[in-house]
Formats: sequence, structure tokens, C-alpha cells
Amino acid sequence: MSEKIAILGPGRAGSALQVALSRAGYEIRSAKRGQIVPTASWADIIIVAVPFAAVPEVAREMGTAADGKTVIDVTNALTPDFQLAIGFTMSGAEELQRALPRANVVKAFNTVFAQHMSTGKVNGEVLTGFVAGDNGAARKAVLELAKAIGFDAVDSGPLKNARYLEPLALLNIQLSWVLGNGPNVGFKFVH
Repeated sequence: MSEKIAILGPGRAGSALQVALSRAGYEIRSAKRGQIVPTASWADIIIVAVPFAAVPEVAREMGTAADGKTVIDVTNALTPDFQLAIGFTMSGAEELQRALPRANVVKAFNTVFAQHMSTGKVNGEVLTGFVAGDNGAARKAVLELAKAIGFDAVDSGPLKNARYLEPLALLNIQLSWVLGNGPNVGFKFVH
């Protein structure tokens, strides 16, 4: 693999993606606050895997280091009490695109719990990796990343479709934690 990937956010999702993408042969660097600009500048692809509330600060810190690059938004646009922060007329991914107007933001991996991101599977079943973005080349690159990890990567169209992927993540949380199905759950799009 020739792509260099920066993962902004060393939490569970970022760490799981780092393991998966390293295993798939990608060169990875992870960054915490204060390391974002040099790490993002080095990378071909940038993964934003921070809590939703931190996204505006990370975008400001990244600034022009994201220009012309694929930026994967893994975040879930949720409030601290696990409600939708934005809704169906806008998405967190679209807001990130507005904050980084010269980057190519792609929504992906947010509908999967972190513990399943490293394999793309739950109980041996392949999960769907939904990928939405306006730039065709960026969306294709992220579809390839998702396939390399082990997901059934599904082109989910333009970035505005993140308006539906973000609530899908909330449904996953509801099914798992609120309704008692546990964390070994996930979505599979049959096609």
C-alpha cells in the first residue's frame, strides 16, 4: 500500500482502525492534540476519530493541512446524553466539510462499534461499511480501505447521506445498550 494514513484520535475507534489498517499494509501515524498539523501534513488520508464535541477544535487545528486530502469522518454526531446532535437536515460530516472546504470529507465506519472496526466482523459475519462522500476518488479510496479491513464496503452516495448514517449509528447504540442486545451487534446490507 502506498497511502499514508493519519489517525487523529487515539481512542478506541482510532486504535482499532490503526490495528486494522496496519495489518492491511498501510503506513499509519496516530496523533493527539498538538501533533495534528505535522501528522495531517504527512498523510495522504486523514481519519478524524475524536468525540463529536472535539471536531470543531480538531478542524481548526488541522487547518490547511487537510487541503486536497481525503478526510474520513468516523465520529457520531451525538450529544453527551446520546441524542442526535444535528438531525436529518444536516450532518456532522457536512459540517466538517464546511470547516475544511478544500478537503474531501467522507463519512465511514461510524455505524460500527470500535471493537468490530479492526476486523469488519461480528461473530464471523461480515459487517457493512457504509461510505458516503461527494468526491468520487475520495469515496473510492475509502471503499478500498474498508474492503482491506474486511468490511463489505457499500458506496452510500453523496456526503448528504451522512444525514442517515449518523442516525443509523444511534440506532445501533439503542439496539445494543438501551435494548439489551449487547455489543456484539452490527448492520449488514444484503445486496
